Amino acid sequence: MAKKLRRSTQERKEGKQSELEGIDTLNKRIQEWDVKPNSSMTLKAKNFKDLPLSTNMVKGLSDNGFTKMTPIQQHSIPVSLQNWDILASAQTGSGKTLAFLIPILEKLYKKQWSEYDGLGALVISPTRELAIQTYEVLLKIGKKYNLAAGLVIGGKDLKFEMERIYKMNILICTPGRLLQHMDQSAGFDVSNLQMLVLDEADRCLDMGFKKSLDAIISNLPTERQTLLFSATQSQSLESLARLSLTNYKTVEDPTIRNIVSSIKDKDNKTTTPATLQQSYVTVQLPKKLDMLYSFMKTHLKTKMIVFLSSSKQVHFVYETLRKLQPGISLMHLHGRQKQTYRTDVLEKFSKAQHVVLFATDVVARGIDFPAVDWVVQVDCPEDVDTYIHRAGRSARNGKNGKNLLILTPSEEEGMLKRLVNRNIEPKKLNIKESKMRSITNNLQSLLFQDPELKYLAQKAFISYVKSIYVQKDKEVFKFDDLPSEEFAQSLGLPGAPKIKFKGMKSFEKSKELKNMSRQLLLLKNADENGDIISKKDKQVKTKIDKMFERKNQTVLSEHYLNLTQPSSKKNKNEEEEEDEDDFMTVKRKNHDLVEEELPELLIPTSKRAQKKALSKKQILLNQGSSKKLVFDDEGNAKPAYQVLGEEQFAKDGDLETQLEKFITKENENMKVADIDDKEVAKAKKQEKKRKRQERQRMEVEGKYESSDEGEQEVRYVAGTGNLDEDMVSEDESEKRPRKKVKYSRNDNSESEVESDNVVQVENPETLEDLESLTAKLLQG
Repeated sequence: MAKKLRRSTQERKEGKQSELEGIDTLNKRIQEWDVKPNSSMTLKAKNFKDLPLSTNMVKGLSDNGFTKMTPIQQHSIPVSLQNWDILASAQTGSGKTLAFLIPILEKLYKKQWSEYDGLGALVISPTRELAIQTYEVLLKIGKKYNLAAGLVIGGKDLKFEMERIYKMNILICTPGRLLQHMDQSAGFDVSNLQMLVLDEADRCLDMGFKKSLDAIISNLPTERQTLLFSATQSQSLESLARLSLTNYKTVEDPTIRNIVSSIKDKDNKTTTPATLQQSYVTVQLPKKLDMLYSFMKTHLKTKMIVFLSSSKQVHFVYETLRKLQPGISLMHLHGRQKQTYRTDVLEKFSKAQHVVLFATDVVARGIDFPAVDWVVQVDCPEDVDTYIHRAGRSARNGKNGKNLLILTPSEEEGMLKRLVNRNIEPKKLNIKESKMRSITNNLQSLLFQDPELKYLAQKAFISYVKSIYVQKDKEVFKFDDLPSEEFAQSLGLPGAPKIKFKGMKSFEKSKELKNMSRQLLLLKNADENGDIISKKDKQVKTKIDKMFERKNQTVLSEHYLNLTQPSSKKNKNEEEEEDEDDFMTVKRKNHDLVEEELPELLIPTSKRAQKKALSKKQILLNQGSSKKLVFDDEGNAKPAYQVLGEEQFAKDGDLETQLEKFITKENENMKVADIDDKEVAKAKKQEKKRKRQERQRMEVEGKYESSDEGEQEVRYVAGTGNLDEDMVSEDESEKRPRKKVKYSRNDNSESEVESDNVVQVENPETLEDLESLTAKLLQG
């Protein structure tokens, strides 16, 4: 047993020694590799096994079907293995993910990295979806390595990540969540980091990520290897120096020029694959949804991604077209959804064959969807780089794909000019009017039936208009040329909602006020007489006052309030100016009662009179002759014959016949009401009789005594049933006989009290007591 153990220990030592020798051999091969552009060694290496890679890496790649290298992998991996910093650019779908994952695994393997060494490599992705995809590829090819990898993105359990993040060797993350762990996770240490990778580097350096990346990079060690990968290169050398790329090499696809020349003359640079068929159509803005729906109906057997500019548009288009049932499966994906739902959509869309995915630019970069036939860009991209990334979701890895760009007439000239400058020349397609199908009426019907859908349409309209307003390229996006009313009607809305812009205008206004002198501000606040108004004299508005002055606190336009609430009272002039064709406007008024038509109401002076006045029979008698009233379209109450017309009124017979029917019906109603009233009166009479009998029984049993001082007095007054007789004066009421009784709570009282003919004594116990009680009863 011991010999076997010693033998195994010896085998482990020999295996470790051979592994170290193999690592030394790999390092020598790597150092001998010629990394110059288009060198003979690089051009000869076509497969992964031709590179100086470990057997574990070659095995992991071959098991997952990765044998042949793409151009970016062929030129960048040898440079990365020699520990150079890299700035790499390549076409979309050219395999950039493997180009940086292979060097990460190889570097940590050669350093014999373990869980005790801490974090060795960090990959930062701009979106959660791209981070998830990178993590899945890492798990596939890294099964043979004894390394711990983790995924850290927003939307996951932060506490769960904090308990395990300090054990990770390779971390795939998004900038925001990584910075959060750096601030809050006590055991998270990056001091031993060997490699930093920025996937989609141009997007990571956008305005939304600059502050996060500055904070992250300031905490990382300076002695590290940095790799930057992207499909486009639009950053200056200052941004690259900021990321410590002082000693770096530029690696590009052979179809792309060197980064230095592209910075000087980047208009001649193209990054779209040759297998991508690019085309565009020009339609008016109100016809975009019609164009999209018609295109979907003619391409039901395809896999399609539809790009829109905002999440609110994605939500609205998905919900409306889903109700219209175009005949193909629909999905939607945007950044405001929960992470679990986004992950499920990515998985389902990847496996589906015939499906349409409505999405924002959250999936425009780096996501590898298999077999996407069409990419439809409904809203114009903000720049050429965004166009390239969107179109790159199709025609990946050398496969065929198609891209369709939908432009408005105001966007056509400027956008095409910018595409041509980058050697991108999409082909113009003509629209067949016979194939176009309008869905405006369908949308109006859906919004009429569903207020929530109408609210989504308002939000979609506002988000699109604001997206055009904030665009920097004013030559392409012309805000003043937007047909707002027509576009709102194409979404099914009755009119364009009001929009408050708090962007550049408010900024310029505040800047103007800031730079204005105090004397001018005082003169501006002066009254008509030229007197300066102090702050004390001004009416100060509190938060509560401002809250009550707000309009549409729950929705963004008045249309939703008109749909769900009655319209408020207006003046006659306002009613005349109101648009008669306003969509879904509720015209309701409070109908005032005419005092002349009401009978005189006599206030009853007794409870009996009140009950009598409130009986059904009395109410019908007081109502008198009724009139049949009908409300017209404006909400006015009018007699039936005025609204219905003579012909329709005569269908039910002549006037005398209808009057006789009406009187007969009212008489039947009175008879029914009379029966109900009699039953109620009978029940009340029986209740009174029961109470009277109960009282008499209690008197006989001796439980009532005459009232003394401090004891409760119960009076019974008999009514005559006549209102005039019931309302008698106090003098007359005093003449009536009253019966006073007193309830005795002490049955063992020795006192005997005589009240009327009732004799009360204590319980007889002897014969003399019985004889005395009999004598008193005989005398009475």
